[in-house]
Amino acid sequence: MIDRLRKPIEQLYAQVLETEIGDPPSHIAVIMDGNRRYADTQGVEKTEGHRAGADTTEAILRWSEQLGIEEITLYAFSTENFNRPEDEREALFDLITGKLREFADAEDVHENEVRIRAIGETHRLPERVQEAIQYADERTGSYDRLYLNIALAYGGRAELLGATTEIAGQVDRGELEPAEVTVDTVEQALLDGPTQSVDLIIRTGGNERTSNFLPWQANGNEAAVYFSAPYWPEFRKIDFLRGLRTYGHRDESWHQTRLRRGRAAMTVLAQKTKRGVAGIGRTLRGDPPASDEESAETPPKSVD
Repeated sequence: MIDRLRKPIEQLYAQVLETEIGDPPSHIAVIMDGNRRYADTQGVEKTEGHRAGADTTEAILRWSEQLGIEEITLYAFSTENFNRPEDEREALFDLITGKLREFADAEDVHENEVRIRAIGETHRLPERVQEAIQYADERTGSYDRLYLNIALAYGGRAELLGATTEIAGQVDRGELEPAEVTVDTVEQALLDGPTQSVDLIIRTGGNERTSNFLPWQANGNEAAVYFSAPYWPEFRKIDFLRGLRTYGHRDESWHQTRLRRGRAAMTVLAQKTKRGVAGIGRTLRGDPPASDEESAETPPKSVD
């Protein structure tokens, strides 16, 4: 009975959440964590957890299209993942290869003009994965309605180190003066990545860290972060919408902070104005200057 009621209740709750979101973020980055732990809870091989997570990947793409999100970046394989056991890596590479080709041929992808790109040190990936990346790029390269970035062999530190090395080389060759280095210089030196700054980072699986993911693109824009408890294969639309609501509340909180700062500034200005009026009165009467404490607490006398 409970299972039969769960789906309509979740659908109703999703509708309520959508009314609370307002304008969605333009760019969402997702750390798809928990595939292996999910497999452990189900008593299956870790590769089966990754396969279950691939279904959620398809779903989040669909949800993003429905909500008008412009760009989504998925953390599929980090540079640290190369340290995993070989059999697990190879199974994951097979899954990524198949999904890239499947997405590139999907009717929904072409109907919604989704641009599929891989970001990261993709030259480190097996040839079959690189070929699938090229295939997806060729099939969707002319689209720009929704950008789907798949982070493969990606590490934020490595990306920043590479950019730093590139800029240092330009300076060493006399092509660039150190004083000429700007934000634009760094962004041009970065590997091909997202087309815009990250507004919201979502991480599933319960861990509260961003794991070296898009540090330049996210921190520079003060991205909101939403940590979700469910493992990636269990991530539902209502969890996704909660993340979007977090972004909306972050924006609202920022405006409230500005209002509080504005009120505080007006209070200080009023106090300074009050002290100034008192000072004028003392000067006209020839009284000695008041102390700070007296200026704050003693009302000014009327001027004769």
